[in-house]
Amino acid sequence: WGSRFGFIMAAVGSSVGLGNFWRFPYTAGENGGGAFIIIYLLCVLAFGLPVLMAEYGMGRKSGMSAI
Repeated sequence: WGSRFGFIMAAVGSSVGLGNFWRFPYTAGENGGGAFIIIYLLCVLAFGLPVLMAEYGMGRKSGMSAI
């Protein structure tokens, strides 16, 4: 990390993003949206895995650091 402030901002952004990611399916399931949760998770996997694999592939091909 370049600075202490940068690290704190990254940690806050990560915690807020993860909180929303976990809270939305729980709230939807509690309010009768259990079938939607299955579709939601399938879409997260369908879009998330290809993007993750593309990112890994670009990183391995370039051989450069993320910074």
